[in-house]
Amino acid sequence: MVSVLRTTGIGDVEAEELAILPGMEELSAMMHINEYRREQRYDVIVLDAAPTAESMRFVSMPTTLDWYMKHIFPFQRSFLKVVRPVASRVAPFELPSDSYFVNVQKLFERLEGVDELMEDPQVTSVRLVTNPERMVLKETQRAFVYFSLHGLTVDWVMVNRVLPEAVSDAYFDEWRAWQNHILAEIDEYFAPVPVKRVPLFSHEVLGRERLEELARALFAPGEDPAAVTRLERPYTFEKRDGYYEVRLLLPFAAKGEVGLFKKGDELVVEIGTLRRHIGLPVSMAALTPSRAKLDNRILTVEMKEAPL
Repeated sequence: MVSVLRTTGIGDVEAEELAILPGMEELSAMMHINEYRREQRYDVIVLDAAPTAESMRFVSMPTTLDWYMKHIFPFQRSFLKVVRPVASRVAPFELPSDSYFVNVQKLFERLEGVDELMEDPQVTSVRLVTNPERMVLKETQRAFVYFSLHGLTVDWVMVNRVLPEAVSDAYFDEWRAWQNHILAEIDEYFAPVPVKRVPLFSHEVLGRERLEELARALFAPGEDPAAVTRLERPYTFEKRDGYYEVRLLLPFAAKGEVGLFKKGDELVVEIGTLRRHIGLPVSMAALTPSRAKLDNRILTVEMKEAPL
């Protein structure tokens, strides 16, 4: 049985309250994932992700919501409890009741553990689909960086619409040469992630027969499409002689693009406009970054005690 997630209603959280929360479709999908995981009523869960920008918002939801619940939610709830009796008399709009915050808390509880589930490479993997075109490749690289930054493991890349060898017309020679150039770049960029290639079909892939044809092009006989092929975590915590290290896999990041700083018990990593809050283990929460280097696609951050 393969369960395909569809974002449907939430149920016990009032619809008008959900309407003001951005990203509710992504949260709904995550709640379904968590529900299936807790009930263990699936063999494989396949989530057909949205375009890159929406997928990035999807994977950042647990971190964003966790940050909100820790830093903003308690203050908002306490503040409104104090000012509601007075403000409700003069405010031109109705302030949210405490039941609103109760529902938000319940929503958060239904998502509890989904971040650990998504970041476990033995349970969750990401498969990226791209085309042998420059602009599409750049977008796929961006997604790869973002997924890695958020702790998800990409275990293979599928390159779609590759000109088949059977096409021998000279009209396609220049196109084929350009595709071969991009394909070589893809193999180099994503190594050691396996890259699978799918030929450009003469028809649109619709219906079971066409999907089975696609499956035969992707997988060898007897190969399990759900098998995990990579267990390398995008970031790890290690203890060295006298200091700790945070090691992050940052493919395609350049030295001038990376910024980092410590905020509370989190290490914040920035790549251009992308930002990731990485919660530090208890043993490292009081440490501060002392040195960082980006070498061979890996960012290594040394964490030491702050000087007195």
